[in-house]
Amino acid sequence: MDNDVCSTPCEESEKVNTISERLKQEDFVGITELYRALADENRLKIAYALLLEEELCVCEIANAIGTSVATASHHLRFLRKKGLAKHRKLGKMVYYSLDDEHVKQLVEIAFIHRKEGRCNE
Repeated sequence: MDNDVCSTPCEESEKVNTISERLKQEDFVGITELYRALADENRLKIAYALLLEEELCVCEIANAIGTSVATASHHLRFLRKKGLAKHRKLGKMVYYSLDDEHVKQLVEIAFIHRKEGRCNE
């Protein structure tokens, strides 16, 4: 018998009904899109680099993560469209940063969690 499965079926309860109603009210699609955006290794590297340095131009990001400028630009555009990064143009240069404090916290907490050994490889 598995230790991670209930051995007795659960009856429908007030707790389950309350949770079910709350689940119907939430927008899980938007949140899964947010995590999907960070699930790509290059995009996560970009987010972490922007966490470390606050603002970087596209070519600095490309060099830091070891990709072409075109690849970095593609990922940065994706992060921007998902609301995780923002950009500003200064002459011929384009600088990116994380969109807000919440995005910084998401990235930072993920790395803290990993360092604590909570993520299995």
